[in-house]
Amino acid sequence: MNQAQEIQIQTVIQRPVAEVWTYWTEPEHIKAWNAASDDWHTTEATNDVQAGGRFSSHMAAKDGSVGFDFSGVYLEVILYEKLAYTIDDGRHVTILFTANGDETEVVETFEAESMNPPEMQQAGWQSILDRFKAYAEQQ
Repeated sequence: MNQAQEIQIQTVIQRPVAEVWTYWTEPEHIKAWNAASDDWHTTEATNDVQAGGRFSSHMAAKDGSVGFDFSGVYLEVILYEKLAYTIDDGRHVTILFTANGDETEVVETFEAESMNPPEMQQAGWQSILDRFKAYAEQQ
């Protein structure tokens, strides 16, 4: 089996880590920020934030033309520090939250899928992370 290419994205959010964690993990917040562009949205989200817990988000084009579920199972959860999970397609994702006073660095590492160019995947995931940053800083 080929080793999947890992892609890393990151941002610094001007909010304390406990707030950032809440905005990242609570379904009502996930539905508010989880999209790569303004013409997409997340219509449903569930999140059982514990090792062995499942998460799911239904992401869809606002015009109803296309949608998909993004779901998987948590492997490791360290409150305010780390989320590691496996997406249902078998790829691994790790998100590190690093507190620095009233700001939080978020570093997300994910295994690339083989259907789209890595640069496209990095841009899409970074766009979602950038939307998360904007949402968290507006709260």
